[in-house]
Amino acid sequence: MGLFSIFKKNKAGEIVEDDEAAARLAADSELERQRASAQTELQRDIARATAMKIDAIEAAMAADIFNEPEPAWKRPRPNLPATATANGNTLPMLDQHTTELLGDDETPLEAAAAESAPIVEEIAILYANGQTDAARQILAASLRESGATQDRTPWWMLFDLYQVLNDQMAFDDLSIDYASKFETSPPSWAPLPAEAPAAAGAGYTGLTPTVAVAGVLDSSIAVQLAKVDTAPSRLPLRFDFSRVNGVAPEGCGLLLDALRKAQAGQRELIVAAAAELATQVRAILDVGRRDEGEAPWLLYLELLRLQNREKDFEEASMDYCVTFEVSPPPFVAPTKVANAPKQAASGASDRFMLPAVIEGDLTGLITAISGYADQYPALVFDCSRLARIEFGAAGQLLAKLQELAVDERRIEFRDVNHLVAALQRLLGYADIARLFPHRY
Repeated sequence: MGLFSIFKKNKAGEIVEDDEAAARLAADSELERQRASAQTELQRDIARATAMKIDAIEAAMAADIFNEPEPAWKRPRPNLPATATANGNTLPMLDQHTTELLGDDETPLEAAAAESAPIVEEIAILYANGQTDAARQILAASLRESGATQDRTPWWMLFDLYQVLNDQMAFDDLSIDYASKFETSPPSWAPLPAEAPAAAGAGYTGLTPTVAVAGVLDSSIAVQLAKVDTAPSRLPLRFDFSRVNGVAPEGCGLLLDALRKAQAGQRELIVAAAAELATQVRAILDVGRRDEGEAPWLLYLELLRLQNREKDFEEASMDYCVTFEVSPPPFVAPTKVANAPKQAASGASDRFMLPAVIEGDLTGLITAISGYADQYPALVFDCSRLARIEFGAAGQLLAKLQELAVDERRIEFRDVNHLVAALQRLLGYADIARLFPHRY
């Protein structure tokens, strides 16, 4: 109904309001209002239903991941060739023993389900002996044939293999299949060191001092950061942010200074839980608000840079520029920086960094481990750069650890890739050490 259609002329020729037409217009308007209200309420109902569905899915996923322990791997070890030697003596292959979960609440040790254990064993041996192509083909085929099985161990092994091979395209394709099958987020791309003999320069091996930052990131962390000044400059330095549970502006400035100081002189850096800390820092920032000062913004940018997240860095730089009306720091790709995931449990503060590949004569490595054992009651091996242990070398290393595992001494392997963890379980490392494969 048009605007002027509610008016008419009376007998005197004057323009007056048509009551009947006005009533019709009011009725139409009320009807439209009711329709709009009903449509809005319908949209709200749909949104509420969607939110409830998402909550239900997330609750189910959390229950599946955290509340249902995976079955222990209790398959007898196969009769493997006695090729591993130590000090000229052949090591027993422990044929009659089994690998079991240790029952420690802190131990995130995933065990292979019964239906996939034979594949896991075969892949572990093939990969340890350098038969990477065969391991890749068998793993990929096993996933295509796995059907309804929910065991994720072969998936995690293939993810790790693609990262060792630096094959991001295959990794991304596998991520799509993984997300579809398990209805959860796939692992993030974080390539492991490429295989190279230790003698060819596979990076530092030995003691790695750790700066463990815990609690609220505020002025109190100054005590924790003091280790940056006392740790020998020739050694790599590890920052672990796994236990940070809050962020304050004053702590951001202190940590930013410590990270910059630690990188002076091209020192090697290992950073654990950088992504999680970056998320916490970002949560206290608002574009255009300067209340917190520049330190939290600059720390956020530095954490993104250390993770080599250039795209996220550039986007955050624009927000920083808008907020403070100054030029942001440039992106400089990190060098000599390795990232490790958030740690599931605490360990000894200072770890022993293992090389990218362990193979051949281990005299030098075993001597270094002996020196480490003389200084520390608990032995924690950092495997964040360890790509592969050759089968024979794994036996030599196990023999040394058996010598050191006296008086219930605590021995841990942290951030182990799932290919190496499978071999360690197979050979019996779990009988004397706790194994912490990295979480996916």
